[in-house]
Amino acid sequence: MTTTLITGANKGLGYETARRLVEAGHTVYVGARDPQRGREAAAKLGARFVQLDVTDQASVDAAAKTIEADGGLDVLVNNAGIESRGPNGEVPDAGGMTADDIRTVFETNVFGVVRVLHAFLPLLQRSDAPVVVNIGSGLGSLAKTEVPGSPHQQYPGVAYPVSKTAVNMITLKYAHAFPNMRINVVEPGYTATDLNKHTGHQTVEEGAEIIVRMAQIGPDGPTAAYVDAAGPLPW
Repeated sequence: MTTTLITGANKGLGYETARRLVEAGHTVYVGARDPQRGREAAAKLGARFVQLDVTDQASVDAAAKTIEADGGLDVLVNNAGIESRGPNGEVPDAGGMTADDIRTVFETNVFGVVRVLHAFLPLLQRSDAPVVVNIGSGLGSLAKTEVPGSPHQQYPGVAYPVSKTAVNMITLKYAHAFPNMRINVVEPGYTATDLNKHTGHQTVEEGAEIIVRMAQIGPDGPTAAYVDAAGPLPW
């Protein structure tokens, strides 16, 4: 049986991905910072809960030990992510963005991904078919951001797009370093979640489709890919 860990899985895309993978027969660990919310989500899903705050090394290490003791890991979905918000809930633009704003977003979206990858690599390397799915964004595409008038170019925020560009490179470097693993980054699309105050035009069911698909690829599947539901994206 395939064992899967999803970070930030007590709500939104993480929750829907967990639901779908449980249905597909995976043993799913719902990773969540808040123990109460995580346990409630896991109980509803028929999944397992593991306390995991991607910004806390001790929390990540403890989660790795728990999952190792339970038998190991085959699939890791790095889903946890945040956006920078000002005092009134606005996304700071280039003129208002500070280094601290970017640092806060990177702590979860970039350093958190590396922290979790590093902790779980030994477990994944023992799997017969290890898979890593990093949740990216079209906002992280340099090529799309250079298209005049595109939503990617017009998006005012800086921290979130920059963090997702970093995730793209992290994905490539890990994929090339560990060719026995399938390591990819996916763009769920503009999905209505807490991250964007539910302004997205897609449902979580629609957004989770590509995550679920890439979490189930086999050893002959793609690696070092950047994709959405329609296919490859330009870096």
